[in-house]
Amino acid sequence: MSDKLILKLDTGDVTIETMPDKAPEHVARIKELAEDGFYDGIPLHRVIEGFMAQMGCPRGDGTGGSDKPNLKAEFNDISHQRGVCSMARAQNPNSANSQFFICFDDASFLDGQYTVWGKVVEGMEHVDAAARGEPPAAPTKIISMRVAA
Repeated sequence: MSDKLILKLDTGDVTIETMPDKAPEHVARIKELAEDGFYDGIPLHRVIEGFMAQMGCPRGDGTGGSDKPNLKAEFNDISHQRGVCSMARAQNPNSANSQFFICFDDASFLDGQYTVWGKVVEGMEHVDAAARGEPPAAPTKIISMRVAA
């Protein structure tokens, strides 16, 4: 199976290189949800200028996840920098499920607290084009996310 994901936003296509060597369980979950069509039609519900774009909540408000069990944290040595994809979670470090975020800029203050699982290798300008807000008035949507052929 490919180590790349194609995240189709309504602003354009984004290619994400996954890091199964750094976060094997998280990468497996994201790929499984992507292949199941879980992310299709979900909005980017929290987009903060200079920080990150968060997505993956089926309710569109940051309170939901998939019906799969939460994941144990797989903190690693990858720093939260521009283009890095990391799992969102609640207060409990072992509460990541389906939500993730893509960093716009240096967010190294998150290092060691959130599980990094990938990095945007193409199309970051389409993430940059996402509507801002918590939630945005007219949110950018995920058209689809699939494992690259």
